[in-house]
Amino acid sequence: MFMLMLRCGLRVDEVAKLTLAALDLPRLQLFVYEGKGLKDRVVYVSHDAHHALIEYLNVRPHSRARRVFLVEKGRCAGNPMSVRGIQKRMEHYAHKVGMKVSCHQLRHTMATQLLNADADLVTIQDLLGHTRIKTTQRYCRVSNLKVQRDYYIAMEEVMRRTSSEKRIMA
Repeated sequence: MFMLMLRCGLRVDEVAKLTLAALDLPRLQLFVYEGKGLKDRVVYVSHDAHHALIEYLNVRPHSRARRVFLVEKGRCAGNPMSVRGIQKRMEHYAHKVGMKVSCHQLRHTMATQLLNADADLVTIQDLLGHTRIKTTQRYCRVSNLKVQRDYYIAMEEVMRRTSSEKRIMA
């Protein structure tokens, strides 16, 4: 669940509603049906998220439920996990390792990591299912490393152009 939020940028409610039929694992993608704003979109699955999902599906209890993630214990065992159940699980594991993290922060992290790896902002917008680019910009905090890298690449181009202009003038 958490890997899908981190690597695919899924919202917690999209993870909760994810069905087995929406998985296209051979093509490393899944389909989000009626996400926020009732929009459908294709989401790509990284190799590590694919591996984690396969591992989970291999141990997933057999159930008639079509949803991917099921409650494992207690009186609700075998039923689909709720949004709140997923959030509570995140809180449990975060507390266990002494971190303060939420499901939604994983989505923000994915967007920031893609931006820092030079993915186009419009691509990130499409992957996250945002209608407005301004929303995506709020998600993507540019790290100093990207700013530094962009500066030196641009400055090299400035220097190259400046030196070629000097040669032309001479």
